Amino acid sequence: MASEIHMPAPKCLIENINGQLLVNPEALKILSAIKQPVVVVAIVGLYRTGKSYLLNKLAGENKGNTKISVCTKCTVQSNTKGIWMWCMPHPKKPDHTLVLLDTEGLGDVEKGDNQNDSWIFALAILLRSTFVYNSIGAINQHAMDQLHYVTELTHRIRAKSSPDKHEVQDSANFVSFFPDFVWTLRDFSLELEADGQSITTDEYLENSLKLKQGNDKKTKNFNEPRLCIRKFFPEKKCFIFDRPAYRKYLIHLEQLQEEDLNPEFREQVADFCFYILSHSKAKTLSGGIIVNGPRLESLVLTYVNSISSGDLPCMESAVLALAEIENLAAVQKAIAHYDQQMGQKLKLPTETLQELLDLHRATEKEAIEVFMKNSFKDVDQVFQKKLEDKLEAKLDDFCKQNMKASSDYCMALIQDIFHPLYEDVKQGKFSKPGGYYLFIKKMNELKNKYHQVPRKGVQTGETLSKYLDSKDGVADALLQTDHLLTEKEREIEVKRIKSEAAEAAKKMLEEMQKKNEQMMRAKEASYQERLKQLTKKMEKERAQLIADQERVLALKLEEQGRLLREGFQKESMKLQEEIVALRKKQEESPSCNIL
Repeated sequence: MASEIHMPAPKCLIENINGQLLVNPEALKILSAIKQPVVVVAIVGLYRTGKSYLLNKLAGENKGNTKISVCTKCTVQSNTKGIWMWCMPHPKKPDHTLVLLDTEGLGDVEKGDNQNDSWIFALAILLRSTFVYNSIGAINQHAMDQLHYVTELTHRIRAKSSPDKHEVQDSANFVSFFPDFVWTLRDFSLELEADGQSITTDEYLENSLKLKQGNDKKTKNFNEPRLCIRKFFPEKKCFIFDRPAYRKYLIHLEQLQEEDLNPEFREQVADFCFYILSHSKAKTLSGGIIVNGPRLESLVLTYVNSISSGDLPCMESAVLALAEIENLAAVQKAIAHYDQQMGQKLKLPTETLQELLDLHRATEKEAIEVFMKNSFKDVDQVFQKKLEDKLEAKLDDFCKQNMKASSDYCMALIQDIFHPLYEDVKQGKFSKPGGYYLFIKKMNELKNKYHQVPRKGVQTGETLSKYLDSKDGVADALLQTDHLLTEKEREIEVKRIKSEAAEAAKKMLEEMQKKNEQMMRAKEASYQERLKQLTKKMEKERAQLIADQERVLALKLEEQGRLLREGFQKESMKLQEEIVALRKKQEESPSCNIL
């Protein structure tokens, strides 16, 4: 299904008003309409580094009049305030929506306090599928110092709602949530070489993230941002860009035509766009939960509300809050499906209770499937129990409706069939010798007529019995006044009537017991169906959890292996330097000649 989102221009998602972050309701309304998976690309960097230009290119725009930033005027001030959003159909992933997020420039001296920058940085991390950090020049210590926001993440974000004291050291919780990291280097002028050999941009990034040996403060400051990047971001990529044009044209970069730009720069931007659009995955939550527009809307609200209330945004809590919203909606969707299907298929009254129970069971199965499909992280099956209670209440209500529909129909039929008989009794047509047997004969004919009418429902016998019991005095009166009957015949007839009444009561009791047994079997079948589907879903979630844990473990082992290799290489180089120094010392020492 094609995306219905065609934003002609970007819109502010999170406003930064006097240092306070506020969510824009109009932007949330746009997100709520996106039912497809979203691929969220966020770009962060110092102000006036051309972040918006890159996002314009990702959006397929060549000119600055659709620029994401608030202002197209190029000055030394930061233009984009807060976080801006641009949504469009994904150009390479059918049935996906691309969501581009542009953040206000970090490090604007006019803001004075960089706490707001830290929150903007943290929000960009939390909301994206791919995180792009944009900077000028080479990756050196100055560039790392400017990226100090990454070292603050553990003080700005919680992975678990109840973190232990080792969470900062154990980065596995963050790795499972954090995005791919892409570092874009603008106006890059160095040769990509190491030890006289050509290297790739990714190798350049890895070399720049190598750690130094030592425990002094200077070494710790050097290692800290590098260690955070290596630990927190599972996948890392680097792109370099030449200067796009002569300096005098740079202040009008957004308005330049493509042919006016440096050809190498254009090619580098094209490679960047191709990679981002091809490799950026749909945003997912822990457990493989794919995020669509409404889910992203919920995450935005949860994170910003946490910051506004003075709390730390918690990734696990946000997922659980989203799960609660979606699981409640899943219950409502399941009940709506049940109501719709029962409304279409159920015709009251049903001939038997089992007919109603069979239809309920089939529809209930579909409703549970709807719930399982739309729910996730239903801790302790709280919402499944809500669904169970609602479905059981629905069945009880349908049973009552079925009984009433049957009773109403049967009573109307009885009145139609038996009313003329009792009118004849009132007229005295049976008040004559032999009238009692004539009445009984006519009664039996009418009973047969009543029982031949189809689909009277579950109250067929009970309704007739209650009606005839209310008319019991009529037959007794005719029996006592019929002069053709001897006393012995009257006694025999009384015993027959009592026997029939006892047999009818026994039959009604058996019927009630049968209905209770059917209800018990139906509830047991419902329980088994819920258990079956829950087990199936839990096995799927368990497989996803194991896959996530294996991925995190593999990343940690890879990072530990890289650290060991680096340590070994440094020790090896140190040993070689010592050997060279020792040999040099031996060569410089005067030889002793005893001759």
